[in-house]
Amino acid sequence: MAGRTFGTCFFEQYAQVSLSALLGSGFDALVNRDRPDLQSPDGKSIGIEVTRAMEENKAAEQALLKDLAGISTGNHTDDYDRILENGYGFGLEGGKYIGKKEFFYWSMALPLRRILESKVAKVGNGFYGRFDEMGLFVFSRENLGMAEAVKAMNYTLSLQKHQDIRYNRLYLADVDDLFVCNLDDGLKDDSRLVRYRVSQQQRQDFYREAIDRQRP
Repeated sequence: MAGRTFGTCFFEQYAQVSLSALLGSGFDALVNRDRPDLQSPDGKSIGIEVTRAMEENKAAEQALLKDLAGISTGNHTDDYDRILENGYGFGLEGGKYIGKKEFFYWSMALPLRRILESKVAKVGNGFYGRFDEMGLFVFSRENLGMAEAVKAMNYTLSLQKHQDIRYNRLYLADVDDLFVCNLDDGLKDDSRLVRYRVSQQQRQDFYREAIDRQRP
């Protein structure tokens, strides 16, 4: 699949590793497939589409180009050397650098609102099939706060309100956080969203495991 040349497999593995570590063993057995990207081995229990969003403005575009690992200059930490070696930067150095293998992954990203519209429309028309639990995992280059996560959750709820096939969970991941949004019916608003902070050590562990899984 052409999209995987842009480093998508690393992010799909990173998503699975972080879900297992932060949310429990129910995500341990997920396998990397297509439509959606992560699935339970039985192909029906859990399906999670993994994608990315990026702020749409000139400053973000310029930062993307400036921070490309291998072009940026500065002190070479172990993390920086790892980015140069592996070509991926998410989860290391506080998200400051972008590895060369993931450059197109981010440069082709849609802003959060537009990616939610696109992915909700696709799940609604059956593009990802039917699973007992459907999830959408969105990586963000920008740091998200609770306010942004709540807005994204509520927007997703409004978009899929009348759809037969919907996402049950929305996962929003920046370098430091994983926001888990429960989109099921009948819940109170203040119980829908949980924020999990991700420590520097956890980021490094997630990164290392995602890299290792890609190696033969």
